[in-house]
Amino acid sequence: MQLNTIKPSKNSTHNVKRLGRGIGSGKGKTCGKGHKGQKARSGYSKKLHFEGGQMPKQRRLPKTGFVSQKKNKRKIIRLSELNKLGQNKIDISCLMDAKLVNKKHKIIKIISNGNINSNIIINGINITKGAKLKIQENGGKII
Repeated sequence: MQLNTIKPSKNSTHNVKRLGRGIGSGKGKTCGKGHKGQKARSGYSKKLHFEGGQMPKQRRLPKTGFVSQKKNKRKIIRLSELNKLGQNKIDISCLMDAKLVNKKHKIIKIISNGNINSNIIINGINITKGAKLKIQENGGKII
């Protein structure tokens, strides 16, 4: 076999339709595009996802919103959860032992949801103003 002898297999290729070459060719005058209209003009291209004026699929379906990556790194702890611990000194290691917090939680905050019964000392944990007031009313401290 030589490069100058290579040919496509028989019946695998077709002749190109010669458009606009007279009435006898079968594709003369309008060249198979019908009469007038947008599709008959040069430069016509149908828009991607166009459905004939019907609302396109990508606009009909609901979109999903933004999901924060920080969501999984934050942990909010209620005062009522601190009551269940039954300890006076509370820090991050204490919360890890109680399995309220994991290593993945970078931001830990105590909120004033619920009541605190005992006087506790909180060390190295963020806290809201309301929670701070409730803890200090019961004789607790925030370090």
